[in-house]
Amino acid sequence: MSTDLFSERHASEDQTAAQEPPSHGKWWKRGLLAAGVVGVIATAAALIPGAVSRDDSGAKLTHIIIRGDLVVSVTEQGMLESSNNTEVKCKVRGWNTVIWVIEGGTEVKAGDELVRLDTKRIEDAVSLQTTNTHTSRATLEESLAEVEKAKIAIPKYLEGDYRREREGLESELEVKTTNLDFAKKMLEDSEKLFNRGYVTELEVEGNKFTVRRAELELEVVETQLVVLEKYTKEMRRETLMGNLAASESKLQADKAGLEMDEGRLALAEKELEYCVIKAERSGLVIHPSAAEWKETPDIAKGASVRKDQVLLLMPDLSEMQVKVGIHESIVDHIKPGMAARITLPDKTLDGKVSSVASVTRPAGWWTGNVVKYDTIIELPSVEGLKPGMSAEVEIIVDRHKDELTIPVAAVLETEEGDFCWVKTADGAKRRSLRLGDTDDSFIIVKAGLKEGDEVVLNPLAFIDEAQTEVLKPFDETKREK
Repeated sequence: MSTDLFSERHASEDQTAAQEPPSHGKWWKRGLLAAGVVGVIATAAALIPGAVSRDDSGAKLTHIIIRGDLVVSVTEQGMLESSNNTEVKCKVRGWNTVIWVIEGGTEVKAGDELVRLDTKRIEDAVSLQTTNTHTSRATLEESLAEVEKAKIAIPKYLEGDYRREREGLESELEVKTTNLDFAKKMLEDSEKLFNRGYVTELEVEGNKFTVRRAELELEVVETQLVVLEKYTKEMRRETLMGNLAASESKLQADKAGLEMDEGRLALAEKELEYCVIKAERSGLVIHPSAAEWKETPDIAKGASVRKDQVLLLMPDLSEMQVKVGIHESIVDHIKPGMAARITLPDKTLDGKVSSVASVTRPAGWWTGNVVKYDTIIELPSVEGLKPGMSAEVEIIVDRHKDELTIPVAAVLETEEGDFCWVKTADGAKRRSLRLGDTDDSFIIVKAGLKEGDEVVLNPLAFIDEAQTEVLKPFDETKREK
């Protein structure tokens, strides 16, 4: 008669599940790697009186198949962080050098200095923009004067130069008209005297020429008046209006230039203030986590920082979470809402999966080229939680009720499938298995065994057939699949 050490533990699992954390499960095929270790345990257990059964093939540690509950879980190490961080960012454009930064983990009050940046470049920018602003203001004043001058030039011409020129031409027109009338009178008189024989024909011709010249001079003045009214006045007025529009446009450009320089000066002065970063509220200050591949933190004295880079964090300690990396082989089994148990150095908390990243975190030599997906575990609000605390997270993937289970140590994986050896009256007989989930200690049996079957633990240590199966060459095609 055999005594089964494992069955007692498995039968009591329902009673202890409420008090103890579920087993730290992976996937059952990975658990088979522990078969060799279990062999050592089985050999040691064989020394305990009543723990083994004996038959013709020697001592074997066995297990009786029964139904029970199985909890499948995944365990990873993580670190506490706040889900609601106030980010302290660099507001200075370009790259700047940190000349002082507060130590991480310091409790501060509103208004306390957190970071100081180098100000030399900003001070030079303030000086340059101050000069540019004064120059732009002087240029603007000149443009204002030009606009006023252009505005005055229009009425000055219409009411001054144009009127004076028109009145001069009108006066000249009156003189030319009078001259023409006088010349015509003289010609009329000379013609009468010529008919009476008092003057010669030559004198008459001279008076005719005088009349003709007076007419031409009158026509010139009349033409000048028409040109002045119809063309010169309009052309001159349009020119003056154009000069005014150009002056006003230049004025607007100079105003915009001044506003730009004043804005640059104000920004430079503001950035000079930003070089000293102060706490907006009281609380704990921590440094953001540096990338895993970096040997030094991102924020330190002498470090270069850029605009909008997060320099410090002020976490909300009432909203904490744990970030863990889930291996790519099992990440598809982790879903938001799954229960999780978080073990801290001084306490254990119950939480749940909040989110699972859809994109993997960068992998490289610093991660051993292991691909993992960031998973966030939401924690309840508890006093004493601080960012940076280490945590062991166990995510409950599935719970199976009333299932046939077999110890991992009783299963042998071969090229032809998974097998175990069942104790019979004729000795240990091989059985082909179809298996399900595992918690690293037990595996759910889908087919191949029934309740009450007695299986041999660590068959490699006792059964020649098992050793033969393991030594068979493994098909690489099947391995890849």
